[in-house]
Amino acid sequence: MSSSTECLAKTGVVQGIEGQKVFVKVVSVSACASCHAKGACTASDTSERIIEAEIEPGTSLKPGQMVSVQADVKAGNAALFFGYILPFLLVFVTLIIAASLASEVLAGLISLVVLLPYYAVLYLLRDRMGKRFKFKVEA
Repeated sequence: MSSSTECLAKTGVVQGIEGQKVFVKVVSVSACASCHAKGACTASDTSERIIEAEIEPGTSLKPGQMVSVQADVKAGNAALFFGYILPFLLVFVTLIIAASLASEVLAGLISLVVLLPYYAVLYLLRDRMGKRFKFKVEA
């Protein structure tokens, strides 16, 4: 990523390398997880994710090496839109329309069933979407 564009960055550990792709394990920690009282509270949350990222030709990385994984903010906003906002709007609008035409129970079921074709289309377009949401690695 160029330094002139805004980007999201996470630090992680290289798990493996296949050609020009690197697999980086990133540990996400909620604010609660670092709290001194987390032992007495059940709200603490940590999760591990493996992120597939691209490396520049000639970059030398080794498994176990600490790296920074970066993504463009615009790509993050688009992922948020396609993953959360658009499905919510689909369910909400379908619920309003179906509630005026059918019973509440049927309207609720119809509004949830609308998500099946939506996520099926997203799945079919995963390669195209994958080109839009790329991660870069800096050692």
